[in-house]
Amino acid sequence: MRFFVATLMATASFLSPIGAFAESADVEATIEKVDMNNLSLTLDDGKTYQVPDEFNFDGLKAGVKVIVFYTEVDGKRVINDLDVVH
Repeated sequence: MRFFVATLMATASFLSPIGAFAESADVEATIEKVDMNNLSLTLDDGKTYQVPDEFNFDGLKAGVKVIVFYTEVDGKRVINDLDVVH
């Protein structure tokens, strides 16, 4: 039974369309630039992260250290969640 479940899970992950196009990750970095017009943040890792339309920029500015949880979709890093590091 364990072999069957393991095989089923492996097959499901292999055939999952989301797995092929999206990769979830997180990064701890410092904000270098906040761009409210383009709905993005640039971090000191040199990468730009897109934010959703309803994103709250309050308290975010250059120099603030954050942990960004994002999903990479079609080469773009889209923020799912963000925590300010104190």
